[in-house]
Amino acid sequence: MEKLYSIQEVSRILGMPKDTLRYYDRIGIVSPTRENNRYRKYSEDDIIELMNIQIMQYADLSLEEIRGKFGFRKMKNITPDYCEEVAAFLDAKNVEMRKKIAHLEKVSWLLNVAVETLRDFNSESDHVLAVIVHEIYKDIRKTEPGISKEGCGEHED
Repeated sequence: MEKLYSIQEVSRILGMPKDTLRYYDRIGIVSPTRENNRYRKYSEDDIIELMNIQIMQYADLSLEEIRGKFGFRKMKNITPDYCEEVAAFLDAKNVEMRKKIAHLEKVSWLLNVAVETLRDFNSESDHVLAVIVHEIYKDIRKTEPGISKEGCGEHED
C-alpha cells in the first residue's frame, strides 16, 4: 500500500505553508484524497506535483497558467496536439524569460557603472552613466524619451 502524508508532513517536507496547500486543493491544482475524518492525505504523486508547481512558479508561471496547461499528469490520454500546445506555450515563456534576463543584465551593468562612477566621480564617468540610463530607459519604453536639455544642468568637477 502506498504511503500517504498528512498536510503537516507535506508542509514540512516541501517548506510550503499549510494554507497554500489548502488553497491549491480549493482551486483544484492538487487535490489530495480525503479520509473518513475529511483530513487531506497526499500521495507521493501529489508531492511530486507540488514540487513541479514550485518549480514552475520559480520559472515565473502563474497559478492560472499552471492549472490551465499542466494538468497532464492526471490525464489518461495525452494527445500530440496537446503536447504541441504546451511546447509552444513553453517556447513563448522561454522567449519572455530571455528578454527579462537581457534586461536584468543591462540593469546589472548599470549598477556596476553607477558604483564605479560614484567611486571615481568625474564628468566622463557621469556621462557614461547617463548614456546607459538612457539606453535602458529606451529599452523599457521602446521609444525615445524626448527629454529636453532645458533644466538638465551639466555636472561640474
